Amino acid sequence: MKKRLLYMMIVATALLLMACGGEAEQSGSTEQAQPDQESAEEGNNEEPASEEVEADESVDSVNLEDATSQDQTSSTEDPLSAYPSDQIEYARVWLQVIENKDVGELNVRHIPAGKKLNPYDDNSVGYPEDVIVLSGKAMADGVVTYSGNGDGTINVYDVPSHWPSSEQIEESMEEYTKGIVEDTEQISVGKGEDEEVIEFMDKLNIQS
Repeated sequence: MKKRLLYMMIVATALLLMACGGEAEQSGSTEQAQPDQESAEEGNNEEPASEEVEADESVDSVNLEDATSQDQTSSTEDPLSAYPSDQIEYARVWLQVIENKDVGELNVRHIPAGKKLNPYDDNSVGYPEDVIVLSGKAMADGVVTYSGNGDGTINVYDVPSHWPSSEQIEESMEEYTKGIVEDTEQISVGKGEDEEVIEFMDKLNIQS
């Protein structure tokens, strides 16, 4: 009977020791799994950040290329960008007002305000503003006298290519020239064809 009880106690003790050993192993495996899981989660969180940085750098590179491309396109699309604005105006005014494309030379003359419209008659009134006179090599080529308004419009003075004498007009020369000043015509100047504008700028002879 005593041997049987001793045998049962030994078996019970062995079973208890086995149970405690299994719990220790399970706890150890759980603790090891948690750091591995946290490490994996940290790795997953770091990868999108790297991708976002690469994406931002890619976007910046694309934007820079687009801006450079636009600058190059704008500079190549405007063939008149290398020419002075006043010379572009002379060519455009001539092409629109006179429309004579066969002139070999386009003369430009500036007349200050106060200068008499008719330089051959003391009774002539003076220009109320600075004006520009465009003319061909010969009087038959045409002539236009105007002032610019700085907004794409000009004031055209109907100055005759040949001044009449006082005997050839019904009113006085003062009234005749005053009428020219008061009856100026304001017109809008179009851009015209770039090739023609450039061609006429090459013909400019700026005298003053």
